[in-house]
Amino acid sequence: MASTQSMVTDGFKHALRSGLGVPILLLAVLGMIIVPLPPIALDMFFTFNIALALIVVLAVIYIARPLDLGVFPTVLLAATVLRLALNIASTRVILLEGHTGTAAAGRVIESFGQFVVGGNYAVGLVVFAILVIINFVVITKGATRVSEVTARFTLDAMPGKQMAIDADLNAGLLTDEQARDRRQEIREEADFYGSMDGASKFVRGDAIAGILIMIINIVGGLVIGPVQHGLSLAEAGRNYTLLTIGDGLVAQIPALLLSTAVAVIVTRMSRSQDMGQQILTQLVGNGRVLAVASGVLFTLGVIPGMPNLAFLSLAAITGFMAWRTQRKGELVDGEPVDDEVQPAGGAHRDRAGGRTVEPGGGGEELGELGWEDVTQNDLLGLEVGYRLIPLVDRKQGGELMTRIRGVRKKLSRELGFLVQSVHIRDNLELPPNYYRLTLMGDPVGEAEIHPDREMAINPGQVHGKIQGIETTDPAFGLEAVWIESEQRDNAQTLGYTVVDPATVVATHLSHVIQSHAHELLGHEEVQKLLDMLKQTDKRLVESLVPDIMPLNRVVKVLQRLLEERVPIRNLRTIAESLAEHGTQTQDPEELVGQVRVALARTIVQEVAGTRDELPVITLDPKLEQILQDALRQGGTGSIEPGLAERLQQSLAEATEKQENQGEPGILLVAPLIRSWLARFLRQPVPGLNVLSYNEIPDSRKVRLVASISGE
Repeated sequence: MASTQSMVTDGFKHALRSGLGVPILLLAVLGMIIVPLPPIALDMFFTFNIALALIVVLAVIYIARPLDLGVFPTVLLAATVLRLALNIASTRVILLEGHTGTAAAGRVIESFGQFVVGGNYAVGLVVFAILVIINFVVITKGATRVSEVTARFTLDAMPGKQMAIDADLNAGLLTDEQARDRRQEIREEADFYGSMDGASKFVRGDAIAGILIMIINIVGGLVIGPVQHGLSLAEAGRNYTLLTIGDGLVAQIPALLLSTAVAVIVTRMSRSQDMGQQILTQLVGNGRVLAVASGVLFTLGVIPGMPNLAFLSLAAITGFMAWRTQRKGELVDGEPVDDEVQPAGGAHRDRAGGRTVEPGGGGEELGELGWEDVTQNDLLGLEVGYRLIPLVDRKQGGELMTRIRGVRKKLSRELGFLVQSVHIRDNLELPPNYYRLTLMGDPVGEAEIHPDREMAINPGQVHGKIQGIETTDPAFGLEAVWIESEQRDNAQTLGYTVVDPATVVATHLSHVIQSHAHELLGHEEVQKLLDMLKQTDKRLVESLVPDIMPLNRVVKVLQRLLEERVPIRNLRTIAESLAEHGTQTQDPEELVGQVRVALARTIVQEVAGTRDELPVITLDPKLEQILQDALRQGGTGSIEPGLAERLQQSLAEATEKQENQGEPGILLVAPLIRSWLARFLRQPVPGLNVLSYNEIPDSRKVRLVASISGE
């Protein structure tokens, strides 16, 4: 027998794993409805139905979170359909064979009809009615209502939860992977409670069907028995009523269990504990509650005429539990606190928890120091004064978190690597309206903003003045005015660019990230990029690192490219160029030059867009030769101070002229001096792009707009 059960169990598991379980169940349900079942088959299916209900109830009790049993709505539907099919099959057998006796529909129905209700159909009717009332009126109705409310609240709360995840991600409280998992959990939660809302309707409909089936069986038996089989009305009533009651009980008990399971799972909270642990922790985990309950029970127990033994016994049990719970609260890790051991300095060391309590500290316990106590500077940080907190608080309508998220997403695509999260915190040391941007803990930008105003920026071509608080755009240093919101339309009419405070901060942050992108790219980020490239060009990555050059050399090259405002999103071309020239030189400057040539189309696209003709500024051949000779001789490109000043001033004037005409400032020089000139001119002439001759694609034409001499 055990061998047979094992074979059946193994076969059932194999069917589930192979995906045949659901089709087999559907075929079985159809078979029950169409084909008459023998009593032995009914016994097996009814027993299976009861076992399934027990398994579902226990699974619901022992799971830690409702989502851990995400298949529950489907199981509930399958169990309901199976039970209804069994009701149809048993009804057919009862009406066809009920005249032969109470064993006509199998031993399970007969046992429930005779043993459970003592063979008295009047008692059976009352018991069945009570079960139906409890199931239909109390449990099923309550579970259905809770499912509806939970589903509606879950769906309504989805946008807020999504925004909370975005806020935590932008604040650096979550990694991208953790945010992805939490979003998936929110989607699963919405799907689960939405499915439970529908599945609970099946349970409610099943309870109604049970009542109707019982009435149909009794009425049908009272008609079929006397008319077709010649039974007396009393005998027909006895046989068909007991069979109907047995059939109803054997179906309603699993239905009651499943309804209870539905009620339990929709009223559960998501905690990392099963239901038993939650009850112990939350219900009887408070010694004061148990102590008061013990006192009330004891008072009732000493009243004359009350069942003294029952009340006093329970009072003693709850009193003992209260004492045990209170004692556990006085222990640390299951052992009494030892205050007698005193290390040097007079601190009392707790042997159980490893904590120290400093004298004179008012009993404050300080945890043992560890490496996790060493503060690490945030890579990117935003500190705000207390009046700017509403800008970063979604509950108060703050949009800054969304703007920062958008900035990170945009720059990650443009630069070619994932820009790290911005850690946001309030700083009471800052003036109320100030914010500060930090890079690796060091301030890199600070400004005052007015959250109740808007900034009108002067792009250089305005047609009048506007009243407000004069200021400077923190990102680009342009003249600006803080104006009232009502002045927005007037300011735009005068030619001002009007932005809200959140956009001001986000733009400043974007400028800082672009200016310091090379500092944000480290070994971890480069390794991630190489791992992604390895998925499509495995041989290229494996031949480059570490065979041709170490990882830190690749990091140095990519950092230099970002420092020169060259995006690294075309990593394949960069890796191919490094693999080609890395065998000839390991000098980062020379490697950067070769990579720039390979990225010529991308570089020119970033500088000049899609225009076919490039307006360029060149150096006088004599001046260019002087710079090349200085670079060859000194190695650092040192030139006479007066010449350096004249060169910077002339290029600044030429660049400004180009920008006023709506054209980019491009300086075209020899490859040897390009890198040095780019560093030399980066601060005094920030709008100038320094390119070498071999970085101009063949598809672009060059138009000379100015030539700079040394005079």
